[in-house]
Amino acid sequence: MSDIQQRIDGISIDSEMKQSYLDYAMSVIIGRALPDVRDGLKPVHRRIMFAMRELRNDWNKPYKKSARIVGDVIGKYHPHGDSAVYDATVRMAQKFTLRYPFVDGQGNFGSVDGDPPAAMRYTEVRMTRLAHQMLEDIDKETVDWQLNYDETLNEPMVLPAKVPSLLLNGSSGIAVGMATNIPPHNLNELAEAIKALIDNSELSVNELIEYLPGPDFPTGGIIYGTEGIRQAYQTGRGKLRIRARIDIERDKKNNSDIIIVKELPYQVNKATLIEKMVHLVKDRQIEGVRYIRDESDKEGIRVAIALKKDQVAEVVLNLLYKHTPLESNFGIIFLAVVNRRPELMNLKEMLEHFIVHRKEIIIRRTRYDLKKAEARAHILEGLIIALDNIDEVVALIRAAASPAEAKAQLMERFSLSDAQSQAILDMRLQRLTGLERDKIKQEHVEILQAISRYKEILSSERLVLQLIKDELTEIQQTFGDKRLTKIVSETREITLEDMIVQEEMVVTITTAGYIKRNPITLYRKQHRGGKGKTGMGTKEEDLVSHLFVASTHHTFMFFTNQGRVYWCKVYDIPQGGRTSKGKAIVNLLNFAADERLTTVLAVPEFSPGNYVLMATRQGVVKKTDIMAFSRPRAGGIIAINLPEGDELMAARLTDGTRQVFLCTLFGKSIRFPETDIRASGRISRGVRGMRLVSGDRLVGMEVLTYGQTLLTATENGYGKRTSIDEYPVQKRGGKGVITIKTNERNGRVVTILVVSDEDEIMLVTDAGKIIRLAIGDISVISRNTQGVKLIDIEASERLVSAARLAEQEDAEVIADDEAGDDTDEG
Repeated sequence: MSDIQQRIDGISIDSEMKQSYLDYAMSVIIGRALPDVRDGLKPVHRRIMFAMRELRNDWNKPYKKSARIVGDVIGKYHPHGDSAVYDATVRMAQKFTLRYPFVDGQGNFGSVDGDPPAAMRYTEVRMTRLAHQMLEDIDKETVDWQLNYDETLNEPMVLPAKVPSLLLNGSSGIAVGMATNIPPHNLNELAEAIKALIDNSELSVNELIEYLPGPDFPTGGIIYGTEGIRQAYQTGRGKLRIRARIDIERDKKNNSDIIIVKELPYQVNKATLIEKMVHLVKDRQIEGVRYIRDESDKEGIRVAIALKKDQVAEVVLNLLYKHTPLESNFGIIFLAVVNRRPELMNLKEMLEHFIVHRKEIIIRRTRYDLKKAEARAHILEGLIIALDNIDEVVALIRAAASPAEAKAQLMERFSLSDAQSQAILDMRLQRLTGLERDKIKQEHVEILQAISRYKEILSSERLVLQLIKDELTEIQQTFGDKRLTKIVSETREITLEDMIVQEEMVVTITTAGYIKRNPITLYRKQHRGGKGKTGMGTKEEDLVSHLFVASTHHTFMFFTNQGRVYWCKVYDIPQGGRTSKGKAIVNLLNFAADERLTTVLAVPEFSPGNYVLMATRQGVVKKTDIMAFSRPRAGGIIAINLPEGDELMAARLTDGTRQVFLCTLFGKSIRFPETDIRASGRISRGVRGMRLVSGDRLVGMEVLTYGQTLLTATENGYGKRTSIDEYPVQKRGGKGVITIKTNERNGRVVTILVVSDEDEIMLVTDAGKIIRLAIGDISVISRNTQGVKLIDIEASERLVSAARLAEQEDAEVIADDEAGDDTDEG
């Protein structure tokens, strides 16, 4: 064996490849792709900002060529291509990329259309004011330093970072085997969350969400659904659904709608989006579009999508959401470098790391300031000694043969240090004036106070944390702004029915306020005597109170006690399985906190000659042409102008020729022709429908048809059924007649219902007791009577509501499916 062969060691290719690849992977993870949890920056961004600081490229000084900055960065700190550094600089200057840019650019830095920036020799940059907050105190030994790549210069390993940049501007990067994608947030909300966590370190992630409700993107848009935010904040991973901000305008000339896109989801290319929409229209995947036009200017984004006449904007919009980036997903991954290791964190952990970083910065800064202050105090003490003995000092210096001898004699005579003696020798003669002597003594007093303050800070964690809060508050006041991205708590799924222009649906509403829709084909026709299908998985105390068969493009009107009306298209009602209870109406509509639903009306179409009839607790009635409600608004509109203390009690659809029946708490009722009510405008107050005595109020209103009976129920569980023919037709505004005696036995009237023999009702007490009765079991008796017991309740219990049920077992004739098995239980 030769000498060369003896010097060769055998190695395993497998183990060598593993080790080499791991070294490479960690180099990419730590040195290029992932941000540091403390300052939120990747090495390239940190080096760009540090290089700009070294060049004095400050926010209040002239711009410098981007090529100058890039040259310094790659020549001193970042041994990579100039395009990589310039691209990073450009992104730091783009207002549509960073929520709070760190670079102030002058020139072409690209656009939301995907246009590339101009070459670095043409553009100019400087730091923004906020960027200075990332570098403040870096000269006070606050951070650790390392040698640059050729070991000729030092560079910071992390920036002091007064602002939590990791969450403020977010970050994205793909490393080896892992990736990060952190969205930007609002500065005010983020600062408040950090301050809250400082005040109470036991706060949970859910409690922090109250301060930091979600991301805030520089391009605005709307985040639909909070579950993705909550999941990301709790686990470090989640998915957001972001939609463009849309307005629908009316083109009066063409009698059609125009969809206006005002804000885009984050990182969506506008030019690519428009191109995609054009292709969809050409391929007839989206129909009914007249033109698509980009009307954006320096004021902001505006993309107009004009529709043809009779096209429903919401249907076209749903198609655009489904097939274009008008709705896009943002996958959150809270991955960052912690102690030179990649770590997936939740929201609280990320905020805690920033707080720990700022604590260390403030402590190191304070130690530096303390050291400088103590050194200065030491010099001032020497100067004061010299000033107090100025004649002797001058004589000693004049008699000395050399400066060194003078220094030595000063040190020996007055017990001074080397530094103090040198300071006395360096002192100018003007310092001997009275004014200058006073300045030295005043400076000494102030420096001693500063030393005391520094020592107090270093000995108290509470003061350190208070400084963090104070600095954040100051930054908020200087740089804080309003949220750009709206967060909508609920999102509705785009289903196949949303794409169908016309389809019959069954809509059910429960007594507890849950609503859902299902295709009518879900319910098979059955023979008489069949068991029917389970139509809704309701609790025992929550039964179906309304059932409507409506087209997907019919409108539901929801009236509240405050006299407002809200709209919801049938295709916007969430679709649920046959046994699901549906979705709460209050989550579907933008009700105010103190609004309650009073009435739901299903409107096939808004056509002249039909009316909405309303009644209030104080006996006011109002009739308004239904066309006044034909233009839905997301936030609802006023349906009736209510005086203080009054509430809207009920609303009904009429054709203007019916009869109106009102009933009061004290058991009085009135029946009068609808023609007695003059139609009035939407925001009017209406007219008197019934004259009420003091303390009385309306509890029910019905629009009558021939052959019905009226059920009256009272709070003590009594009630009766009476033919409507028993009630005389009177003039509007009278006191009415007795409908039931409201004596001690019956109590006050709770409600009235127009019923027929086939109906069922549900009675509910304030103790939660429920009974379900067949109307056919209640005898029809005369008007001025006491009624019979409907429900047996305790002496302290009261009946609070009654509702006519509309169960889906009654829907056996609404489908054309074959008979099948008569006993199918679904």
